[in-house]
Amino acid sequence: MLVNRPLILPIAGVLCAWLPAMAQNAGNDPSADRWSVHFQATSIGQHHGPFPSLYEGENSLPSHSENRVSLTATVFLAYRINSWTELVVNPEVAGGKGFGQVTGIAGFTNGEIPRVAEATPKLYAARAYLKNTWALSPETEFVQGGPNQLSGRVPVCRFTMITGKFALTDFFDNNRYSHDPRRQFMNWSLMSNGAWDYPADTRGYTIGTMQELTMRGWSLRTATVMEPTEANGPTFDTRIAQNRGVAVEWEQRYQPMGHAGALRVLGFENRERAGTFREAILADGTTDLAATRRPGTKKYGFGVNLEQEITRDIGAFARYGWSDGKTEAWAFTQIDRSASGGVSVQGRLWKRPEDTIGLAGVRNYLAGDDRRYLASGGLGFIIGDGRLNYAPESITEAYYAWRARRDWTITLDYQRVVNPAYNRDRGPVSVATLRVHWER
Repeated sequence: MLVNRPLILPIAGVLCAWLPAMAQNAGNDPSADRWSVHFQATSIGQHHGPFPSLYEGENSLPSHSENRVSLTATVFLAYRINSWTELVVNPEVAGGKGFGQVTGIAGFTNGEIPRVAEATPKLYAARAYLKNTWALSPETEFVQGGPNQLSGRVPVCRFTMITGKFALTDFFDNNRYSHDPRRQFMNWSLMSNGAWDYPADTRGYTIGTMQELTMRGWSLRTATVMEPTEANGPTFDTRIAQNRGVAVEWEQRYQPMGHAGALRVLGFENRERAGTFREAILADGTTDLAATRRPGTKKYGFGVNLEQEITRDIGAFARYGWSDGKTEAWAFTQIDRSASGGVSVQGRLWKRPEDTIGLAGVRNYLAGDDRRYLASGGLGFIIGDGRLNYAPESITEAYYAWRARRDWTITLDYQRVVNPAYNRDRGPVSVATLRVHWER
C-alpha cells in the first residue's frame, strides 16, 4: 500500500498552486539547523497495594503489594544531509520491570515499560531512518526544532517519506493532550488507541516506510511496516508478502473561534502468523491457540481521535477504537473496543504556567470470541486469569506534572483499575506513581 509518488506530486501541486510565494527554499534558509542533539531520561516508580482476588492464573496481576521502577534514556540525533533529506538516529537505554511480568491489565499502567524478559538496562537503536521531503508549493512555514525535528522553514504543502526503523505511533494516532507517557498520561490505553494492535517489536518499534501528504488544513498518511515474528517478540518477520502491517490515517485541522483542534480517522489491517480464538477453543473445553496460527491471518479495525483546545489553558481529547476481535493480539495489547476521553489544564490559571493537571478515563472491552477464549482458560501474551467473569475494564487516571526546573518535571499520578483483565472476580486496583523526567 505504498503511495504512488509520481501521481501524488502533480495532483497535490495543482491543489497548492494558488498559494502565494512567501518565503525562500528551505535549502537556502539561513535559519535552518544542519544538525541537532537532544536528550531525555525518564524514571517511573509505581506501587499497588493488595487487592481482592478470588483466584489467579498465569498472566494475572499479582494480588499482593508490588513496587516497580522503570528507566529509559534516549539520545535524539538528527542531521540534514541536503535540503530535502534528513537522517535520524536514536540510541536508547531501557530497563526495569512492570507489575508482574507486565501482565494482568489490558490497559497497563506504565507506558514506558515494555514486556522484556530482563530488567537490566540495555542499549539498542530505537530509531534509525531517512526523512525525505518534496515541496509542493512555494509557500513555507517555520518549524521549531526539537527531538528528531530540525528547525527551519518547510513547505506548507509537502510530501514526506520516512524509511527505516521507527515507532508507528511517532506519526499515527497523535494527540496534543494524550500521547506521550513521559510527560502526559501513562496508561497504555490513554497514550494510544487501545484497540489498535500496532505492529512493533517488544520495545515498541518497527521497520518499514511511512508516507505523508501535508496540505494547508489536512494531512493523509500511510505506512507499510514489519510485524514481529512471534507475539510480542523481539525479531521481525521478513516475509512481508505474507505478514505485514498497513495503516492509513486522515487528519483534519481546524480552529473554531480561534481554538486549535484536530480530527484523525485511522484504519488498519495487520497480516501476521496469528491464531483465531474461535478455532482455539477445543471440543473438550480446553484451548490451543498455537495450533491455529497461520501466516497471513488478518486483524483489522479503525480509530477516531479528537483533540480540541477549549481555552488557552484547557484542552480536551477523546478516542474510540474498534478491532475485529477474532484474532489474538500480536504486538500491543488485548483490547477489542476502547473509548476514552479527558482534559488537560495548564498551570497558568494558578500562576504555574509550566505545570499541567490531567484527568481522563477509559473503558476497554472484549469481543465475543475473545471473551469465550479467556473464559475457557486461554492465555494472551498479556492477560489470562484461567477463568473469566467478564466485565469491561474501566480505568481512571489523574496526574499533576510539576515543572521543578527548566529541564526537570516531576509528576504525581494515580490510576484506578476496575475489573483488571476484564474480570469481575479481581480488583479493583489502585496504582500510585512518581515520574521524574529530564529533557534537553
